[in-house]
Parts: sequence; C-alpha cells; structure tokens
Amino acid sequence: MRQIGKNIYSVGAVDWVRRLFDELIPLPDGTSYNSYLVKGSKATALIDGVDPARHEDLLENIIDSEITNLDYIICNHAEQDHSGAIEDLAVLYPQAKVVTNEKCKGFLMDLLDLTQDRFKVIEDGETLSLGNKTLKFIFTPWVHWPETMCTYLVEDKILFSCDFFGSHLATAELFVKNEQAVYEPAKRYYAEIMMPFRSNIEKNIAKVTAEKIEMIAPSHGPIYQNPQFIINCYKDWGADKFVNRVMIPFVSMHESTAVMVYYFAKALMQRNVEVKLFNMSSADVGQLAITLVDTPTLIVGSPQVLGGAHPAVANAVFLANALRPKTKFAGIIGSYGWGGKMVEQIKGMMEHFKAELFEPVIAKGLPKNDDYKNLDLLADKIVEKHKALGIA
Repeated sequence: MRQIGKNIYSVGAVDWVRRLFDELIPLPDGTSYNSYLVKGSKATALIDGVDPARHEDLLENIIDSEITNLDYIICNHAEQDHSGAIEDLAVLYPQAKVVTNEKCKGFLMDLLDLTQDRFKVIEDGETLSLGNKTLKFIFTPWVHWPETMCTYLVEDKILFSCDFFGSHLATAELFVKNEQAVYEPAKRYYAEIMMPFRSNIEKNIAKVTAEKIEMIAPSHGPIYQNPQFIINCYKDWGADKFVNRVMIPFVSMHESTAVMVYYFAKALMQRNVEVKLFNMSSADVGQLAITLVDTPTLIVGSPQVLGGAHPAVANAVFLANALRPKTKFAGIIGSYGWGGKMVEQIKGMMEHFKAELFEPVIAKGLPKNDDYKNLDLLADKIVEKHKALGIA
C-alpha cells in the first residue's frame, strides 16, 4: 500500500515476471494491475481490481490499510485483469456494492459469479459522495471495450483512467519520474490496445479533459503527475502525423525474397527514407505495432508458399489489419517458384487498411534486372507520395 494523496492509496500489484498478455501481447517490461483505495469521511471506495493471479497482493494491501468497511467497489472495465478479484472482495466485504454502468454490469455477470443485488448502476456524469470526497463517472465507450469508463475524484482532481493512458510497465516507481523511459511502453500499449479505436479515443480525450486533471492514475503502469505529457502523446499518436519511414515485415525461405528486401531497403535509404525491417520468423509483434503508429508506408515481403503467403507474414498482415493503423500506402514484394495467389491473399487481408496500394513487385525465383528496376521505381513512388504528405 502506497499513498498517492490524502486518504488515497495505491493497493494494486506489480507483475515483474509476466511476459505475455492475452496470450498474444509480449510484455518485455512486465506490467502492473493498479487498484486505488479512496477513504472519504463517510464511505470508502476501491477503484478497480487486479488480475486473479495477483489477487492476494490486493487483499494484503487492503488489509494493511486497516479499513474496517469497504462500501463500494468501482469497476471501470469488466475485463478480468481489472475485475478478476471482485469475487473475493465480494466475499470479504458482503456489504460492498459493485458500482458500474449497465453494460459493464452485464459483462461482469457473464464473467464472474455476481448476483443482481450486488450492483449499484450509475449513469454517465453521475456522482457518488464518500462524504468529503466525490467520485464522478465519465463514460468512455470503446476505449477499448464498449463499457469502459473513467472515475474522476473531484476534490483531488485525479482521473482514474482505467486502460486509457496506461502502459505495460513493471516498476518500483509509483509515479512517472522519467517521461522518456515510459514513452515507449506507453506507445506500445497504445499501439496494441488503443490504436484500433483511434476516432473514439480522440472524442474521449476531449470528454475527460473537460475536467481539470492534476493527476492521471491508470490501471497499468505508473501514475502521471504531469498528465499533459501522456495526453499530448495520445493526441500525437492519433493525429495524421507521420515519420518519413517505410516498414517491411518479411520472411525469406531460400533468400530470393531477402535479396529483394535488402536491395529495396538500400534503395530507400539512398533516397533518405528511414527503413524498419521485421523478420517475422523472430520479430517482436509489439515493435511491429509501435512502428505502425506513425509509419505512412507498409511494404510486405513474402515468398509464395503452397500458393499463398508465408504464414508468418500472413500473421503480421492479419495483426496489422486488426490494429487499423492510419497507414497511407501499402505494397507487396516477394518471389515465387510456381503459380499461386499470394498477392490476392495478402490484399484480401488488408480490408481495414484505408491505404493506396502500389503495384506489387513479384519475381520468379531470384530477382532479375527488371525486378530491380521495378523496386527502384517503387522507391521513387514512395518518395513522391511522402513528399505530397510533407514528410520527405
């Protein structure tokens, strides 16, 4: 238990060793499951729970706080890394009401063993008095589930933002001390979890910042005493701002595709375009996601395997499509040994891309002179398109 304000405590858990989230997202820096205890003069509330795997940490911290009565358990989001400990809390504190919105209530009843009478349902903008402290509930749908909301502590001007503005980062620091150190974990978190909901995030930033915020306390990662830092990051990541960069996820089985990728990367660098290569046989998909945030051009490199794209490349395209980045241009390069529909397959996996597609450059076997010329022409086209964006 650590104090973040007068009668306000962090009682969650740091998970130093977890390396995969949702069996999908790499966690190179671990994570935390933040839970906050607010003691008012008349009532006490717990804001968010923790992942079931670390529920003992939460319970120990609450016991250490020496509270004799827990009146409310605020659930900002039903996903189990926030709600998983609520069942145990409901047993320990049978009088405590689970406070959330109607949609979240439905999810919680599906996910946990909770009955109707345990809930206090609130509306958008409603307040809950704890005596000398007031909680205000701000609905932020699709950041990143349809029921998500934030809780604002009016007197202390603290926004308990749930997944909004979070970072998967295990650290001994309660507060952000080095903004540059948290920048990449926060950007990774945005890329992997928030980027598909970019338009909703823009609206909800405006909604939460209508309140005067002096501190942002998210559900993952350290607390921001300078909230404008992470707010500005989200505005930048969501805006149509780009780096003069091309990213190339690729795989090569017998080096033909690799020869093309490396030639093409050199051609781009000679034209002063930054290049990021991801060999998908070993790449961190989190780094791929981070790079998608502000890269205007994605070029996919693949050999043809049994008539289609290499599965590792197909996985990268599937992930990129699911993340719905603001990519402006896309293309395909690679090689084949006999007939197939690799190009059509990859294009079909880009349904959520609102990107202009370049003419593919596909070689039969090793690239020949005409293939190299087409790669040079593709590099020239990319420079031309980047100049039109004002970034080259």
